[in-house]
Amino acid sequence: MRFITAGLSALIWGSGQVMNRQWLKGIMLFLVQVLFIRTELSSGTWNVLTSAAGALDAGGNPVMHFRNAGFFTRGIWGLVTLGEIPRESSRVLVYDHSTMLMISGLIAVACLVLFILVYIFNIKDAYTTRRRMEAGEKITSVNSIKEGLEKNFEYISIAPGLILMMFVSMIPILFSFLVVFTNYNTYAIPPRYLVNWVGFQTFLDIIRLPIWSKTFMYLLTWTTIWAFTAAFSSYFAGMLQATLLGSPLVRYKKLFRSIYMLPWAIPGFVSILTWRNALHSQGPINRFLVDLGFEAMPFLTDVNYARGVLILVNMWLGFPYFMALISGVMATINTEMYEAAQIDGANSPQIFRHITFPYILSATAPQLIFSVTYNFNNFGLVFFLTRGGPGNPDLQFAGATDILITWIYKLTVDQRMYNYASAMSILIFALLATVSAVNLRRTRVFKEE
Repeated sequence: MRFITAGLSALIWGSGQVMNRQWLKGIMLFLVQVLFIRTELSSGTWNVLTSAAGALDAGGNPVMHFRNAGFFTRGIWGLVTLGEIPRESSRVLVYDHSTMLMISGLIAVACLVLFILVYIFNIKDAYTTRRRMEAGEKITSVNSIKEGLEKNFEYISIAPGLILMMFVSMIPILFSFLVVFTNYNTYAIPPRYLVNWVGFQTFLDIIRLPIWSKTFMYLLTWTTIWAFTAAFSSYFAGMLQATLLGSPLVRYKKLFRSIYMLPWAIPGFVSILTWRNALHSQGPINRFLVDLGFEAMPFLTDVNYARGVLILVNMWLGFPYFMALISGVMATINTEMYEAAQIDGANSPQIFRHITFPYILSATAPQLIFSVTYNFNNFGLVFFLTRGGPGNPDLQFAGATDILITWIYKLTVDQRMYNYASAMSILIFALLATVSAVNLRRTRVFKEE
């Protein structure tokens, strides 16, 4: 009997629940099926044959397509084909927009997945409920719903957030991921041109074409150096300030902490633009140097100076956070360990090396790793301070201080090379996810968890 109820639910949603005398649950599942069918049938004319302009084959016969089909069919058709008719002129009334079809297809697939999950639950629930009834349990619709709410309360509570995240976050991510497998760039911009699936051709171009591979390796090397240098310089500068302010010899500690927190309190882009104006070739710093009889310094026009400026400004912006963090960690260290070390004859450097520093590093290692990851994608500082300059003719659409994320921005906004930008984004994600996961798993905090 359990197979009969499951089979009925597979054909008409909720019918198996009705056989199990769970009327309320059966009606709810049936209404979901009605919603699914109505959405598909009422959202299209289902006129799959058309003779509109541009929709005829070489023999003059109408082309069969699913442009006028229902929501789910049309979405899957658009995702698979990315369209069939480009808009060659403004007089063409019937045309396809490839990127819109891709987005609509992803939305249709996401909705279809939700309906499929309900469909699977519908069959499984009818089967398991009948099996329990055959075992002698008395199950009613109300009790079953109440039991399901109590048993799966956590999943039901987070379901709305997950569904919202699917449409707000996951679909844009999937769209960016799929773009890399197309030829969507400045030479194929819809609706005038159709976008086509090209497989792994974009990745092969990055590997095989010297101009792309050289630029990628150059920027990857500099980005890695930048990320670690920026993170560790801010970290150790903050540790130094926290250690000095923790010394009993320092007076007016609250005043100094307040002053040191100013770079963190002021909006970052305001500080960055101020530094850019100050370090300009005609800025106040160079004017001051010239007035003293020195030559103007190429802070933003020489690659070595520009990179040094990036690291120093980042340290100036980032050390207050680590200073506050490490100061809080140092306040939790048991003073008895210091007293025991002093009794054993340890001096201040030895105490810091063997007690304070290991304790701080153990407690703040995840934040340090996150800082490396953040600086790997620190778009704002590089873009607003150096604009990626100075220029480098050996690089493809990139400057000497560009990092990968600013290069992606230029590929997207300036050059409209969307497929290459998407490929770089995927490579960055894979690299950062791997490095972060490996390092976080090695920290003591995560091992204890």
